[in-house]
Amino acid sequence: MTAAALGALLAGCGSSSNNTDSSGAAPVPAPSFPREARPGLPAPPTLAPGPRGLTPVFKRGRATGAKAAKTVALTFDADMTAGQGPRAAGGERFDNPALISSLRRLKVPSTVFMTGRWAEEYPRQARSIGRDPLFEIANHSYSHYAFASPCYGLPTVSRQRMRADVERAFAAFRKAGARHIVPYFRFPGGCYDDRALRALGPAKVTAVQWDVVSGDAFARDADAVAEQVLAGVRPGSLVVMHCTRSAAPVTDAAVRRIVPELRERGYRFVKVSDLMKRT
Repeated sequence: MTAAALGALLAGCGSSSNNTDSSGAAPVPAPSFPREARPGLPAPPTLAPGPRGLTPVFKRGRATGAKAAKTVALTFDADMTAGQGPRAAGGERFDNPALISSLRRLKVPSTVFMTGRWAEEYPRQARSIGRDPLFEIANHSYSHYAFASPCYGLPTVSRQRMRADVERAFAAFRKAGARHIVPYFRFPGGCYDDRALRALGPAKVTAVQWDVVSGDAFARDADAVAEQVLAGVRPGSLVVMHCTRSAAPVTDAAVRRIVPELRERGYRFVKVSDLMKRT
């Protein structure tokens, strides 16, 4: 994906271009990832905190050695900002049921980085994804506002509200009835700094980035997206894609080419939690 295309997607996911915090999140004292988020399920792996309690950042799995074993994690950002309700009411689709169906049909374990606002807009889908053992739901913030600035024109969350924004997203997933929730967080736009990592330290999450950009942002050529992923994947790779029909309309078609070709090369698809176990 070019920087311009990525910027267009991220700017399009924002509801305004000013740097104000209008997420409306209230401070929440409880930890971000309570045990009841995964009733009866084992605790997923996390990375140890960084120096001075900074939130750890995971970008890819082990690239060499037996543990790599040609594994790759496909991740999908389900983007929707706090202020995009009117656009959804007007018919814009921020979901992609066909993509989820393809992943199920192809039996591809995947991690969906979901915003809390998306879960509120599509609670039945959030519940269905979050109850299917093929998937795990990770946190992409509640508001999809930036945690560092500048960030593709996204509005920003104040440092004092960063943890609360993450808390609010986890609460939205639980309210929707999701169970397979993991303590991973992806910064909107991938934008972060030490201030954001420090603010999220008490939330006990691992920040998850990527090493392969799919290029599905506003793409119209599924083959071009597939070719970009196929050219970039290495053992232990973590691919970022999108689960948003209006912003990434060819992702489903691209996945239907990517999966069989990578399997033919000997790759096995895993969720981020499985990739992290091998690190």
